[in-house]
Amino acid sequence: MADNNNINKNGQRSEDAPKRKACEINLLWVFLSPYKSTIVKALVALIVAAASTLAIPQAIRRIIDMGFTSVSIEYINLYFLALLGVAIILALATFARYYLVTWLGERVVTDIRREVFSKILTLSPVFFENNRSGDILSRLNTDTTVIQSIVGSTASVALRNLLTLIGGLMMMLYTNWLLTTYVFLLLPFIVAPLIFLGRKVRVLSRTSQDKIADASATANETIGAVQTVQSYTQENFETTKYKGFIETAFDAAIERTKMRAILTFLIILLVFGAIDLVLWLGARDVIAGNISGGELTAFVIYAVLVAGAMGALSEVYGELQRAAGSAGRCLEIIATVSEIKPPENPIAFPAPAKGRLCFDNVTFAYPSRPTETILSGFNLDVRGGETVAIVGPSGAGKTTVFQLLQRFYDPLGGKITIDDVALTDADPVEVRKHLAVVSQESIVFATSITENIRYGNQDATDEMIIAAAKAARADEFIDRLPEGMDTFLGERGTRLSGGQRQRIAIARAVLQDAQILLLDEATSALDAENEKLVQAALEKLMQNKTTLVVAHRLATVLKADRIVVMDHGQIVESGTHDQLITKDGLYAHLAGLQFGV
Repeated sequence: MADNNNINKNGQRSEDAPKRKACEINLLWVFLSPYKSTIVKALVALIVAAASTLAIPQAIRRIIDMGFTSVSIEYINLYFLALLGVAIILALATFARYYLVTWLGERVVTDIRREVFSKILTLSPVFFENNRSGDILSRLNTDTTVIQSIVGSTASVALRNLLTLIGGLMMMLYTNWLLTTYVFLLLPFIVAPLIFLGRKVRVLSRTSQDKIADASATANETIGAVQTVQSYTQENFETTKYKGFIETAFDAAIERTKMRAILTFLIILLVFGAIDLVLWLGARDVIAGNISGGELTAFVIYAVLVAGAMGALSEVYGELQRAAGSAGRCLEIIATVSEIKPPENPIAFPAPAKGRLCFDNVTFAYPSRPTETILSGFNLDVRGGETVAIVGPSGAGKTTVFQLLQRFYDPLGGKITIDDVALTDADPVEVRKHLAVVSQESIVFATSITENIRYGNQDATDEMIIAAAKAARADEFIDRLPEGMDTFLGERGTRLSGGQRQRIAIARAVLQDAQILLLDEATSALDAENEKLVQAALEKLMQNKTTLVVAHRLATVLKADRIVVMDHGQIVESGTHDQLITKDGLYAHLAGLQFGV
């Protein structure tokens, strides 16, 4: 992927890694910081639980050294009641810790998902040219779930074991400094493999997540085109291709798992080997009378706690590395800077809108194809209320004109204005509010007809929606549906025909009531009957609006006030149908092919 998107499927360059990690930590803290009080409460509960755990061996030490010798039965009762009290405190603190960190994890991952989704909707088409939708969905769903696991569970377990480890070592030092010295001498041999192998686990975890994203992207693309797959009987081919991706993901996951297993094996072996050695020395001291039985028992319990904490940390460390990779993938999206963004002080459009459009010497090439110039010195001036048709051969740049008008891209040279305001000086959201678009492939959402039309204006009343449906001639088929306006349309509007979807899209544009109307091959995929209905709806929509029409079928643009003919990114002819026919140029050639004149 291009560097300007700040996302690289295989991660950033190695020299950028420290900067990237710092950025990820800062961004993650942005989501945690609103819940500082919850974090503090969870930490208090965590500390209390760890302190309670570390107090138990001291109570047992006293019971062993004093309870079974000269101390009276009252003291024995007191010791055991104190031990029970510590257990109750430990249970309550553990309950509070679990609830608070789980709540925090769910809350943070909800905030991250909302922010990632919100950011995705603001990114320019350049981002989507370089990122497959399946990979984006993987970041939004799978990776955020991993983050939830770390914030809501793994981090808490890690902190608990870290406190137990540190506290246990301190209590070991307090209990018997000589035996603890032996432990400290052995500690570097335990920690070094943890750090070294932990880094490998993080790299493998990131690779595993990327492979899963590849498989998800392939599945998403194939399912989205399932009818094409079946039409060409390519089920086995797609299954084999998907199998290749998931097997690669499996291999990456196994490699990560093997490394984590090796890490856990070494830590447990080294930790318990070291403890075994130290306890052997301690047992010799008890026999020699240098320490008491209670002292060694307490030391043994602390040693077991420390060993268990280090073993747990070895496993948790792998999870933390995996979660760090997932967090990085999500936070990369949040940190991505859109190619199209509003200026610091955007200029407002005049009101009321006049709908005048002007392309002044515009040059443009798509970022994904920088060497292929689509528009070169393009000039077009459209008066308010004028209907202008743009025609020409495929690849002439017609649709690109619409892409630039909606400010999905910015021109490399020249200027585009609406009502004398340069689009680059305006907020992209405000630019698009001035435009209503009806394209060849009208998008219909998996909801009711009412909600689909309301998409043009979320503040519209039911009466306004019904009026828009009538204006678009959509009431003709809506009235025949069992649930009328409340009819559920299915994913991508599969329950409607092409002409019906177009009329829903037109109703949406009617409701938006923008001064400028963009029609991009709005009737080219329809049969004659539906084309007639949709064309009638469009003509009503076009009244008193500035309209740009892109069409291959010249019969649909004969009534335009002006027809401009594009070829190789420039306007080569302009005039009415009759004027262009007499010029015997490119338009006359295209008309001859379609009309036989």
